[in-house]
Amino acid sequence: MNKKQAYKQLLDFAKQAAENSYSPYSKFKVGAAVLCEDNKVFCGTNVENASYGLSMCAERVAVFTAVANGCKKIKAVAIYSKKGDATPCGACRQVISEFSKTADIVYNTKGDSFKTVKISSLLPKSFDVKTLKK
Repeated sequence: MNKKQAYKQLLDFAKQAAENSYSPYSKFKVGAAVLCEDNKVFCGTNVENASYGLSMCAERVAVFTAVANGCKKIKAVAIYSKKGDATPCGACRQVISEFSKTADIVYNTKGDSFKTVKISSLLPKSFDVKTLKK
């Protein structure tokens, strides 16, 4: 399977995850799928709460699930929303960057197509434990 096919499949996992979204306030269903270095995939969806600060984005749910299952090196993260063109928020960008400075971010556009960008282009000069030790 080539990279384009793999990312299309990863986006399909994210689309399936979006169906489980708990988003009664925003009505904005998002799904995410993380592809780890060992080619395992972990999914997540956004979960809202009446106390908005307690809500969690799909990307962080997927990353935290991957880490809970032993994955600490990410190759790619796919994000799906019905409206398309949803990229990770700032907090999610920082979390993704913690586990890979070179991860591909895959997201759907209108129709059946998708775009791919590097996390480093979405969050240049991110910081991590090495930065904090300086």
